[in-house]
Amino acid sequence: MKFIPSQLVYFMKGSGSRRNIKLLYKFFIILVLLIALYSTLFHFIMEYEGRKFSWLSGVYWTLVTMTTLGFGDITFTGDLGKGFSVVVLLSGVIFLLVMLPFTFIRFFYAPWIEAQEKARAPRELAEGTSGHIVLTNTDPVSLSLVEKLIQYNYSYAIVVPELQRVLELHDMNYKVVLGDLDDPATYRRLRIGSAALVVVNNNDMLNTNITFTIRSLSKDIRIVATADADDSLDILTLAGASYVFHFSKMLGSALARRSLGSNLRANVIGRFGELLIAEAPAMRTILEGRTLKETRLRDKTGVTVVGMWERGKFEIPLPDSRISPTSVLVLAGSEDHLGNYDRIVGASYAFASPVLILGGGRVGRAAAEALNERGIACRIVENNRELAEKDENYILGSAADINTLNRAGIKEAPSVFITTHDDDINIYLTIYCRRLRPDIQIISRATLDRNVNKLHEAGADIVMSYASLAVNTIINILKPDEVLMLTEGLNVFRIHLPAMLIGKSLQETGLRERSGCSVVAIHSGGIMHISPNPYIPLKEGSELILIGTADAEKKLLLEFVPHK
Repeated sequence: MKFIPSQLVYFMKGSGSRRNIKLLYKFFIILVLLIALYSTLFHFIMEYEGRKFSWLSGVYWTLVTMTTLGFGDITFTGDLGKGFSVVVLLSGVIFLLVMLPFTFIRFFYAPWIEAQEKARAPRELAEGTSGHIVLTNTDPVSLSLVEKLIQYNYSYAIVVPELQRVLELHDMNYKVVLGDLDDPATYRRLRIGSAALVVVNNNDMLNTNITFTIRSLSKDIRIVATADADDSLDILTLAGASYVFHFSKMLGSALARRSLGSNLRANVIGRFGELLIAEAPAMRTILEGRTLKETRLRDKTGVTVVGMWERGKFEIPLPDSRISPTSVLVLAGSEDHLGNYDRIVGASYAFASPVLILGGGRVGRAAAEALNERGIACRIVENNRELAEKDENYILGSAADINTLNRAGIKEAPSVFITTHDDDINIYLTIYCRRLRPDIQIISRATLDRNVNKLHEAGADIVMSYASLAVNTIINILKPDEVLMLTEGLNVFRIHLPAMLIGKSLQETGLRERSGCSVVAIHSGGIMHISPNPYIPLKEGSELILIGTADAEKKLLLEFVPHK
């Protein structure tokens, strides 16, 4: 569509364009007839004044007058001629200086530009495209997912129904396709039959329509759908979704698992075969203020401390690393190992006061349900009277009002959840709660990944991103045996033992020091060795199970597995 002839052909295909051309044609006919009329009257009036000019001079005078050029080489001398000149001049201003530009722009130029923009918008994927991921939204979850897909070398396409949004994303180098979300033809152009996965994350009604449409085209394609209402879970499954996730509820449950609550047990956040990964807050435990070497956790429980979160920053711990009140330990081990940890550390402190939840939306309610299931009392601060009157555990009022917070029990609460969907409000409340209670555990929800660090800086101990939770869940479906994404930027992954490391012990390899990743298990001879002995030589054919940030994973693959 780069050449004018092909653009004209495309432009003329539309019925609207043809209608506009007809209207523009009619306007020019009227203009030509008006010029002809004025040129004829010019001759009659000139003859009346006793002068004679050629017909070309009449056309010339008419155009010069109508366009307000007024050269003055041909003029009338009588009042009749001067009055006629005024009429020609005024009509020229209206027709040539006002109506002609408007008509041209409205019926030709603007549609022409629009046609060019439409021609620029991608409408289908190339034939032979396969193994790609199809996305049906451009929300923060979808755009965060695109970043991860690029990282793991997956091709993708986002279907967008709005032309302007398509062009905007196209100019930002996103792979987008223009099409209606409920049109089977759209998904045929997206080569849906050879796609690896479709992510459907709009509202429940539209999700059902899209899912049903895609399933009618392909019986085998995997479809991941999101649901806002509990009732939609079954409906989306009936429509053909392979996986249905209630991410708001999942986020609420995940927040609840990280609460101090009634005890300080290790909370499992991921499974990799027999290997369990858990998080445990250090605040108010026997570990607080001690170094890892002093705790002797590995000897006492069998768990390995493979990392520590410090206000949103993941650190690989060393024997001399000191555990602070804000530390959250990342533990790796078997069920027995974590059970040992709970008996020694998890039951070391109990809280009688209810957990405080600021915001009674979907995430806040889900967190409350999860806490209740664990036998942990909670109170929800909500300024919506209709919601607050439904349950005695609700406290009606503003979370920014000190009197409301005092009624809710902020002075005694072990933890406070900040769960609104507005990150600006969450940052505001985090700063406020930290000032009121320097020692309280603050767990906050972030809608956008870019605000995670801001919330930590504002005083939150733990921050969970809605977008990251959704993205991690979807990536875990795509790569179930290769990578387990736990939380923001923290992955568990496996690699075949590099040839350069065969016969060396973990201590000799220097993997942790050189890459920032920790080996949490070794799969050898069909057996998963959890928390392996760092002094035993590594055998050929083994697989290493490691944990680390996304950047650390890249560094390890670059240094130890250069062929990848």
